[in-house]
Amino acid sequence: MTTLERLRRYAVTRTLFRPTTLPRAIERLGFVQADPIRAPARAQDLVLRHRVESYRASELERRYPKLRVDETFFINYGFVTRAIYALMHPRDTRVRADARRARAVLDFVTERKVAHPREVDARFEAGTITNWWGGQSSATTHLLDDLHYRGLLRVVRRENGIRLYGPVVQREHELSAAERVDALIDVVVGLYAPLPRASLNATAGRLRYAVPHLVAELNRGLQRARERLAHRDGWYWPAGEAPDGEPDGRVRLLAPFDPIVWDRRRFELLWGWPYRFEAYTPAPKRKYGYYALPVLYEDRVLGWANFGERVTFGWVSRARPPKRELDDEVERLRAFL
Repeated sequence: MTTLERLRRYAVTRTLFRPTTLPRAIERLGFVQADPIRAPARAQDLVLRHRVESYRASELERRYPKLRVDETFFINYGFVTRAIYALMHPRDTRVRADARRARAVLDFVTERKVAHPREVDARFEAGTITNWWGGQSSATTHLLDDLHYRGLLRVVRRENGIRLYGPVVQREHELSAAERVDALIDVVVGLYAPLPRASLNATAGRLRYAVPHLVAELNRGLQRARERLAHRDGWYWPAGEAPDGEPDGRVRLLAPFDPIVWDRRRFELLWGWPYRFEAYTPAPKRKYGYYALPVLYEDRVLGWANFGERVTFGWVSRARPPKRELDDEVERLRAFL
């Protein structure tokens, strides 16, 4: 078996572990990327359905208040375990330009224990600001987002998709900056391994959003990682693991942000074609569709599917998964929804 074949099987089998409970699956993954588009379901739900026994769409959101997880920004926005959350926060508690209003909002949420953005806006009436996309957003909503990002507020739960905030109890860190950076890089590698060197550099580099206050330590942490991780022919994976695996014969329709396909550079190296997420691509320029789900069979990603009133497929070669297995996966997806 060639090195690339071994790596391909390893990439599939190490993350498609035997389905377990929701808390255990999140603990094993460490981070689950979130995305609000439902086509056919949110990305976090599509990721978890392959790894949680009898999982159903929106189960994470329903059970979130009782789980030991938090919404926050890691290398992207999503859900992390409390242990990983503690490695990142508080991110930055320096005084900002609107420090007085921020302190007032923080005190208001702390007093109420749980606050809806609408209640905060009614209390402070701060007007609107221009957001990142050029539109108008409530200034108090912007403050809530900033306090949440900095680790001074947390998402307690959601109501109709809207985040409700509560206070955070700050604790002193027992680990040094270097130890925290090393632990976070290990989370990245544990989730996306095996990683080619360029992807290791780029993905670990995205931790600058997770720990902007530890950016100076990130380059040193990456150098330490390259020295302590197992590696061969420019590929890296956790020390102590063997790059092997034997995938099962099931077909799986994967989320565009599933750990197996998230790194597009790695995807093209392992499977030989350039899958793209095209939800934000103008319709006439799309090749795969609005929300194409990669089709995995054993250790091969053979094409993509678009799921609507009917399911349509595109294939990259003449190879196809068995029709019965493909039909079974479509039915499993319908049951999940």
